[in-house]
Amino acid sequence: MAKLIQWYPGHIAKAEKHLQEQLKLVDVIIEVRDARILQSSHHPRVKQWVANKGHILVCNRVDMIPPTVRSRWQQWFLSQQQLAYFANAQSGTGVREILKAAQVAGQQINIRRQQRGMLPRPVRAAVIGFPNVGKSALINRLLNRRVVASANRPGVTRQLRWVRISEEIELLDTPGIIPPLLEDQEAAVKLAICDDIGDAAYDTVLVAAEAIAHLTKLVANLGERYHLNPQDSQGGLAYLHDLAGTDAYQGNLERVARQVLHDYRQGRLGAIALEPEPPTNAEG
Repeated sequence: MAKLIQWYPGHIAKAEKHLQEQLKLVDVIIEVRDARILQSSHHPRVKQWVANKGHILVCNRVDMIPPTVRSRWQQWFLSQQQLAYFANAQSGTGVREILKAAQVAGQQINIRRQQRGMLPRPVRAAVIGFPNVGKSALINRLLNRRVVASANRPGVTRQLRWVRISEEIELLDTPGIIPPLLEDQEAAVKLAICDDIGDAAYDTVLVAAEAIAHLTKLVANLGERYHLNPQDSQGGLAYLHDLAGTDAYQGNLERVARQVLHDYRQGRLGAIALEPEPPTNAEG
């Protein structure tokens, strides 16, 4: 695949450096991924960041994937000795279980502290993940009130900040962290389709064309939504041009591209995972 996407803003580079320093104080990593792209939204350095810390894996936006896909991935994570918590941070689905897991991690940490003659303290957890996967929305749900900025777009959180959830837990809210080089363009395109990377990183029309190609393979009913069968066009880009030529869009290709991406991101094309099958290897 041609290099469609590259993005590494200065504030993210700075935040990653600061994150490395703050992680020395952290007991538990709460990793948030996008349930639609569970492999592509996994940061390659998470394993390094977790090291000897606790690890709670949150698969957010569970409402946007079919139950069969959720079950498949859940079983796969278990086969990798990883318990995955599927949640919807916007509605609160699954959040109670995540809070409970963090509290259990805190209890275990304080048992070890007491064994070493130290006083108990609140568990320190860092919430990390790519931009716009729902980290701040999850923190607000855990707190049951809005204390950190949250919006359905990348780049809202710009600085690291500690938030106390209770006497037992303190959370570190972090900006979305992207690898310095997006070498895996297949994964980068999926991040762009799902709005988990800023739109300054890519050409909207080209990403929408890739979205059409993926969705067509996944048997999304685009013809029903747009009254134009993608099978009649020669690929995703041709479909966008054909759609732009209809009365509804008056030749505006950019508008068509934005509409297709918006419809997928809002679930208007149905609950569709771009990565419905777990990997065959042990990495993920």
